[in-house]
Amino acid sequence: MQLRCIILHITSLLIVVAIKSVSSICEFSIIQENKLYSYSLASASASFPHGVLSEDGFYKVSSNGTVVWFQLCDGMIFNHDPPRCFDCWECGGSSRCGMGCSALMSNNTLGDYPVCTTIGSTQSITTNLIDKENPGKGVAVEMWHQGPEMNCSLSVSVICDPKQVQGPKTLEKVGNCNFATQITHPAGCANVLATKGNGLGWFGTLLVILLCLFGVYLITGSVYRFFYLGIRGIDIIPNLEFWASLPHRVQVLFHSFAP
Repeated sequence: MQLRCIILHITSLLIVVAIKSVSSICEFSIIQENKLYSYSLASASASFPHGVLSEDGFYKVSSNGTVVWFQLCDGMIFNHDPPRCFDCWECGGSSRCGMGCSALMSNNTLGDYPVCTTIGSTQSITTNLIDKENPGKGVAVEMWHQGPEMNCSLSVSVICDPKQVQGPKTLEKVGNCNFATQITHPAGCANVLATKGNGLGWFGTLLVILLCLFGVYLITGSVYRFFYLGIRGIDIIPNLEFWASLPHRVQVLFHSFAP
């Protein structure tokens, strides 16, 4: 039923709010065709105690001289192999380069010297479906950063695969400073709650509304006739003559169309 779908959706949102951690930015739920699809990318499981987050503290992918480091649902942590590039002041500075944002890009814009550009911050992370027609495919985690010269972004598709994990292999540049990549992970698979029945539908909803309006009409008219006109008994029903003659009117109408 539609009411049950709404209750399930509200319950899932309350659960998300109750989890007081940074992982809540990677909670997502949607109702489609009487099914509630819920994603919790950063929730721990027996095989993945950090959820979709990289246990190294970051993911790394490169293409054509461009290197991107990122973390999903949180900021990056570098215990090894930190970024070595100039202009890292927007993402931790030279001493903590990469640890002040959620996505960082480096390329050789100054010849042989790699230059850093922040392309995602933790506060900007959003989650949505990869394919609205196929919610079971997975979700896209998007992050962006507004720099002094340009706006940059990174979109990471988390493909649902309940059996294996595969890190980013390809990096696509989809704009001046916009990048996209993908990973496969069980965390990209939704928890699905099915509801029974197909709900009232538009006709059933319209019928309920009309019945409610008719009830309000009868109650309001009866109260008015009782208190203001002093009418008592069955005559307090407004337009009683019309309602009493309605069955006969319908019968006459059907006979007029009969062959």
